[in-house]
Amino acid sequence: MSKQVKKIAAGIAALVALALGGAAIANATGGGGGSGGDQSLSGATLDQASAAALKAAGGGKVTASELDNEKGANYEVEVTKTDGSSVDVRLDKSFGVIAVDTDSEQADSNETGDGDNVEQEGQHQGEDGQ
Repeated sequence: MSKQVKKIAAGIAALVALALGGAAIANATGGGGGSGGDQSLSGATLDQASAAALKAAGGGKVTASELDNEKGANYEVEVTKTDGSSVDVRLDKSFGVIAVDTDSEQADSNETGDGDNVEQEGQHQGEDGQ
């Protein structure tokens, strides 16, 4: 093999190694998405999280669920309420409500742009709203 071909092969091998290493790091850290890696819930976990979220939202239909790590939550369940609005219900590992937020995707598409992303704290809020 000529020296030039060896240099090209070594360069390609180095690029492949960097790409694979970067992919492995991104996978190990959850991809940096901040939402628990968007891994959907299933089985008994999905059943318990759905029941807790529907109760917190006052009914509706579960439209998405995933592992979560925002606001100290373990799970996030998206519920479309009977009035058509959507909320994200964040739950702890025991399926206790951490927060109920207006769905950020729905709020982003809000044409009024008034930014009324209302957050209702669950069990962590006192009677006086603080």
